[in-house]
Amino acid sequence: MTFDLLNHSKTKKRNKQMKNLEINTESELTQNSGQNLIIKLSAWVTKQNLPFMVIAAGMVVMLLWAGSYKMTVPGADGIVPLVDNSPLISWHFKLFGVYHGADMIGLTEVIAAIMIIIGLFKPEAGVIGGMIAVVMFFVTSTMLITTPGALINVKGMNYMSFLGLFLFKDIINLGASLFLISKFGQKATFAKQNTK
Repeated sequence: MTFDLLNHSKTKKRNKQMKNLEINTESELTQNSGQNLIIKLSAWVTKQNLPFMVIAAGMVVMLLWAGSYKMTVPGADGIVPLVDNSPLISWHFKLFGVYHGADMIGLTEVIAAIMIIIGLFKPEAGVIGGMIAVVMFFVTSTMLITTPGALINVKGMNYMSFLGLFLFKDIINLGASLFLISKFGQKATFAKQNTK
């Protein structure tokens, strides 16, 4: 019994300490008059939903542009070395040919972009668009390892070449796609709760 009381006392004390360490919520931040400019700016950026809007808009533009370019002859020819050296997708060009295969890859990117646009009004569609993008960017991120010339050795040190840096951006795009899935998922959940 004494042990239980001691344990309970320690738990209460730990909970109180944790509560004291919690970060102020957005509403508390905006109510504090003594806050500095950086915190005000952070609260404003959050309130305006800027990270989501910038990432969604950037992703849509990039997917539409890159997807439509892959449906051209120079665009298809440009991805041949990337696809041919990827164990995850090299079968694609062997099965469909370079130009039809590139058209399918480009069309997939365009569909992901359209789903993200629709997601602004129907969040579930945005989740699907984000999931398509996650699969695409996961595959292209692995090309950093499999594509010859992505790494360059200078005096015994490996660096990413311009091709490597081009491929590395897809790791960031992978994270952005996961962020979009999360945000669209939150919006879908919120919408369902409000319709009940």
